[in-house]
Amino acid sequence: MQLSELEIVRRQSLEKIRELGIDPYPAAKFETTNYAKTIQENFDDLEGKSFTLAGRIMSRRIMGKASFAELKDASGRIQLYINRDAICPDEDKIFYNTVFKKLMDLGDIIGVTGEVFKTKTGEISLKVKELTLLCKALRPLPVVKTDADGNTHDAFSDPELRYRQRYVDLIVNDRVKETFIKRTKITNSIRQFFNDRDYLEVETPILQPIPGGATARPFITHHNTLDMPLYLRIANELYLKRLIVGGFDAVYEFSKDFRNEGMDRTHNPEFTVMELYVAYKDYHWMMETTESLLEKVAIDSNGTSTVKVGEDDINFKAPYARVPILAAIKTHTGFDLIGMDQDALRTVCKELHIGTDKSMGVGKLIDMIFGEKCEHHYVQPTFITDYPKEMSPLCKAHRDDDRLTERFELIVCGKELANAYSELNDPIDQRERFEEQLQLSEKGDDEAMFIDQDFLRALEYGMPPTSGIGIGIDRLVMFMTNNASIQEVLFFPQMKAEAK
Repeated sequence: MQLSELEIVRRQSLEKIRELGIDPYPAAKFETTNYAKTIQENFDDLEGKSFTLAGRIMSRRIMGKASFAELKDASGRIQLYINRDAICPDEDKIFYNTVFKKLMDLGDIIGVTGEVFKTKTGEISLKVKELTLLCKALRPLPVVKTDADGNTHDAFSDPELRYRQRYVDLIVNDRVKETFIKRTKITNSIRQFFNDRDYLEVETPILQPIPGGATARPFITHHNTLDMPLYLRIANELYLKRLIVGGFDAVYEFSKDFRNEGMDRTHNPEFTVMELYVAYKDYHWMMETTESLLEKVAIDSNGTSTVKVGEDDINFKAPYARVPILAAIKTHTGFDLIGMDQDALRTVCKELHIGTDKSMGVGKLIDMIFGEKCEHHYVQPTFITDYPKEMSPLCKAHRDDDRLTERFELIVCGKELANAYSELNDPIDQRERFEEQLQLSEKGDDEAMFIDQDFLRALEYGMPPTSGIGIGIDRLVMFMTNNASIQEVLFFPQMKAEAK
């Protein structure tokens, strides 16, 4: 392994610490009694009291027999005042003079016990009486500096490094940690909303014999014992609807889904979706429920229903606009697509300068037109409704026009956030829709749905009228934390192989 000069020096320091009889990686248990943030926020009540903290050394100023250091723990940062005679009360001052001053480095993890006080300059600090080395860091941290005017220098900001070494990113960039704390608040808010309504959280298979529930290209693997192909799920919809058949009235799942498709600022091959299915409801009910849910999530995570996303103030307060998809296309392109066949739609695509290929059916052609010419116009939360039947193979036909379906997508900031249906529960109609998908697959559409015979069998036992929705959690977190890239809200986004 090629080591830098600094890494070599740290390893030499490690050996010298050991030669002094100090274990640089002592027993795991170290009892702390408080956190930096709690002390900062409650100084008036805690002044003069003694506490034990643990964390990383983030900065240090050596000043003869006294030094200042900054400790970062899981909650935040606090200044340490370290006096030689306080931590080395006996004649032997080697721990301070040699170990702390010369052999310890930024990034080392220490435990300290000390008294809360405020310095002459007004800095809340801990006057250290005991100091223990808990972990010697062998790699130097990036040293991010902020000057008196608040300008940051030497920031650890290269996305390639930040996403690949998220552990370093979390250590040196405090805002990153806040994003992921807020992500947990968002999922907890959703869970609370459903649990308060007695909806049941469930788990369904990730490895599936049929990649069903969506139109997408799957990842495929092979099970040796069963000697059969298996797929990483592209959606959990068909399994959740099996549970509705089985007698549950409302089930939801936070699922990891996988799609072997392109990567960009809003797509990762592994992503999180929350899917909910409720019996005896329709897509109108689901629109109202979605409005209530997202308004709650915004307030719980940001304190207000209006959230800053880029330069826009996005208002998640109900109600949201409702626009039929064909009306949206007519508004933004001038073309009325109702009743058009493939040839007519290809002509429209050509006039709109939208590229197509022979594998695309009616549904995908309409989707391309909406995606390229209309979607970006919808910045505030908007329900795009009533999709043509060819676009929605799992959706119930519209009660007023059987060429359409009872489906909506929620568009926010020009991006799809949710997809919902009045679910198709006619097993004969569902079989015909699957067979149409099979024909698209035979024409070369590698995102067309498979025929899931077991799901059809389940429908034949009878599924009550049901509404279902899938909400993209990663994209929701992007909006709620004002991040423009999905990589910013995933701890470990997929990356290319690291160059050697």
